[in-house]
Order: sequence, then structure tokens, then C-alpha cells
Amino acid sequence: MNSDLKNGVSRRNFMRILGAASAATTLPAFASQAPAAGAASRRGAGGMSDMGDMRAMRNPDTVIISSNENPLGPAKSALDAICTTAALGGRYHQEQSMETIKAFNQIFALPMPAMGKPGYSALFPGSGGPLDLALMSNIGPDKPLVYGDPSYEQGFRAADAMKAPKFPVPLTKTYAHDVKAMLAAHPSPGAYYIVNPNNPTGTMTPKADIEWLLANKPAGSVIIVDEAYHHFSNDESCIDLVAKDKDIIVLRTFSKIYGMAGIRAGFAVARPDLLQKFQTVSPAGRSLASISITSAAAARASLQDKDLVPLRRKINADIRSETLEFLAKKNYTVLPGSQANFFMVDVKRPGRDFGAAMMKENIAIGRSWPAMPNYVRVTVGTKDEMTKFQTAFVKCMDQTPGVVSAGAELHLPEYNAPSELYRGMYA
Repeated sequence: MNSDLKNGVSRRNFMRILGAASAATTLPAFASQAPAAGAASRRGAGGMSDMGDMRAMRNPDTVIISSNENPLGPAKSALDAICTTAALGGRYHQEQSMETIKAFNQIFALPMPAMGKPGYSALFPGSGGPLDLALMSNIGPDKPLVYGDPSYEQGFRAADAMKAPKFPVPLTKTYAHDVKAMLAAHPSPGAYYIVNPNNPTGTMTPKADIEWLLANKPAGSVIIVDEAYHHFSNDESCIDLVAKDKDIIVLRTFSKIYGMAGIRAGFAVARPDLLQKFQTVSPAGRSLASISITSAAAARASLQDKDLVPLRRKINADIRSETLEFLAKKNYTVLPGSQANFFMVDVKRPGRDFGAAMMKENIAIGRSWPAMPNYVRVTVGTKDEMTKFQTAFVKCMDQTPGVVSAGAELHLPEYNAPSELYRGMYA
């Protein structure tokens, strides 16, 4: 095994981790649970998870706009594919996955693999697992991780698991990743992690900046671009840079615009040698990353549904714009530039306290980040859900901080939020 990974996730530890998530249907995003991390796992301030909270709420009408899910659910094309394919479930039918990979490669002009040879894309049950594999196969005690701050926590959790030094870099004034500062952060990191659009800010890092980083980074480093929310943006993807054999790994998911969070499908896109390095994290990963035939079929149908992405992008943009216009008219401060299905708003108090107040109004919103403790992230829901959010938001902003009205309550433990694995909470 690669020397950088000996202190990371062994096969035995990997299996122990998976045992904690036996109910999951995917290769876990296991960074936060790896024994190498030493300390107890941590979760974003507020205790919420992008992979879904338990929803153990007393009021079944609670509006859930906390985990960046798509309230529209899977497209009809995906549901039809699931129904058709489910009848074949008595056999393995690996060709379902291969056909989905073929469809993906054709859309993005990726080289098709020769028979028995690794290709430029790999299909997984979700993108959390392959994101961990991308990170963990390129960082270690002598290969630091450089990442934006604030950004999605899975990056620094993977660094903790692999005992890799961490170099968080503040975002620019426009909330893009500061690639020049990232380059200056360390002379030879193992990986640079860029979330685009960024989570939690929803803002874009220009593709030209990522190309600059590729051209100027030290040899041996890789750039990991998490494009989970890219479908909501009109900007260019970085997937074409993979076909040019650059040192880049791109992650895609079907959980967001495609509405398949519970169905689990995602892609890792990279040069074959970078994808093969995933196996150095744990030999167990190959078989445990197997995707169901129904998920593969739903993913392929979604990819081939040409109207799906532009229609849902417009629906999201219209509702987001209406909501932000309302907040602006009320003189609330919203972080500008979101191109995702969420945004951040300043609530003038600790985000966790405001989230608790909103729960009393039957509205579950997202968490805050240590770098922006008074901002909360809000997922864009349906038009009706966002109307309810607006009413509750104004009411809670008008309240004295720390005072909440009677209303919905969460069963204990509050915000019990498992993701692909339970992630814990900040103290």
C-alpha cells in the first residue's frame, strides 16, 4: 500500500467504519469516522447535514429547506426507468452501469475505455464516497490539503482522517476560491479542493482561475473540483480538462438537480491512473462501491432527458430570485452571487440560535459555518415553501435574540443528522 496511506484507512478499519453504516446503500463518505482522525467526529455548526437530517419532527408539515435536496424529486423519465429495470433485479446486470458510463462519456466527449481497461469516469452510489476516495488517495502526512474557507467540510475531515496538514484559504471578495493564495499556501500539497459552485456560499470560481492553478501548481499535486451543484450554474464545467489528461478530478452527483438524493448515483471523472489510485485507500472499496441497476438506469435516463436540466435550472433560479428580492426589499443582507439551489443570509446572531427559532415556526433551515457564524444557509424549496420561509424569517428576525415562540419541536437528540455516516457536531 502507498506509504502515505499506511496511517489512513486500513481494510480492517474500513470494514469497521462500514459496519457503523450498515443501513447505507452506498460507499460511505467515511472521512469523519476514520479511526486515524483520533478525536471524535465533528459536524458543521448547527448540527445539520447536507445528506439529510432525520426529520424526527413533531409537525409533519415542517418545511425542509436545510439539506440542499431537490423538492421536485426524480424526473418522470428516471421513475419510468426504475420501474422498467426493477423487474430485472434478480440478476446483477452490470451492463446497466456500463451503459450509464457510456452515456456519460458521450455527453462529455470522454475517451471510451478499451475492453478490460480503466476509463476516464467511474459510476458510484452517490458522490460522497468517491469524493473521500479522491481526497484520501492524494493526501497524507507529507501531502497537505489546501481548500477554501468556508467550504464543504468533507475536505478537512478527509485531511484529519489521513493526518494530512490542512491549509484553509479565505475566499476572495467575490466569494470565489482564491487560487493564487491557494498556490502560495504550501509549496507541495497533495491536493487542492475546490467546490464549484461553492458550498455554502453558492458562488462560482471562474474556470479560467482553475486552469491557471492547473498550469502553475507544483508537479504531483492534483486539483479536486466538486461540481455537485454545477447544473444550477450557466458557467463552464471542468470535465473537459479531464479529457486533456490534466491533473484534475471532477465529482458529479445526481442528488441535486436530478432529485435523486435517496436513490444514490454519482460520477468521479479523472485520468485512468488517478481513478486507479482510489483503490490504494482500501481494497474493499471496489466491490462496496457497486451501484444498483435501478440507480444506474435512473441516472442514465436523467442524463438523456434533454429538457430536465434547463427546466429545473430555470425553476430554481426563478424561485431563488423571488426570494432574494423579497429579502432585499426588507433590507436583509444576503451574500451575493449564488448560482446554486441555496443562498446565505445574515441573521445578526449565531446561526444555530436562529435555526432553533425557525424550527419553532416549522421551518428547518441549514446551518452556519465557523468562518461566517452569523450567516445561515437556506435551500431553495418550492414556491409555496419559500413563501412560508419568508413569513417565518421576518417573524424570527423581529424577535429579540434568544426568544422563540411556541411551535414545532424536534425529538431529542436535536438535529440528529446522519449522512452517509453519522458526522457528529461541533461543540
